[in-house]
Amino acid sequence: MQTQFMLTIDCRDVDSIKNELLVYVSDQVAAIPTLKNHQFTLSMFNDNDTIDLNTVISSIKEFLDSIGEGHNFAVISHNNVITIKSISGKPIERDSCPPSEMFSCPPSEMFSCPHCGFVSRYEVEFQNHMKIHYL
Repeated sequence: MQTQFMLTIDCRDVDSIKNELLVYVSDQVAAIPTLKNHQFTLSMFNDNDTIDLNTVISSIKEFLDSIGEGHNFAVISHNNVITIKSISGKPIERDSCPPSEMFSCPPSEMFSCPHCGFVSRYEVEFQNHMKIHYL
């Protein structure tokens, strides 16, 4: 069993489903997710705990299988980075949401607190939240 203190998941080829993947995987391993441009990181609540690499990889594969894309992507681990790579070279692309479904579609940009996992789609709300950690 391989364990890590923090893992980075590179989502360049699955960027359009990154938010749903982040929620699923972080729930499976009980880790704190932090969003970045084309990736997210997972860290534990307690600094002494570790993340099971095999569980994270299995969770990613389960999610890809659940949306019918498991056979199109490889999940590759190197050190503390897991890369989700398209086998055919074609990334997952989703159409942008029509205006009538704007509130039910996942937001294109989210801000995630590295301290507690709070998530907001509004930068101002996120910045105000961050202030409470430094009072």
